Amino acid sequence: MKKTYAVEVDCANCANKMEEAAAKVDGVVNAGVNFMTQKMTVEFAEGADVDAVMKKVRKQCKKVEDDCEIYL
Repeated sequence: MKKTYAVEVDCANCANKMEEAAAKVDGVVNAGVNFMTQKMTVEFAEGADVDAVMKKVRKQCKKVEDDCEIYL
């Protein structure tokens, strides 16, 4: 399953850091952050708890870019 979320990120490099952090979370098959559109697309593993996975994604993204935001 794929879902798209609105994000707030300051630069393309920060978006790249968020993308890399999100992709490492268990339950995420693929993640992409588009700085120009301020959107994150996440592909979840089969049977993953989307809400729980996104909470982990948000936590990981805050570690690499503390002023970013993901609107769940």
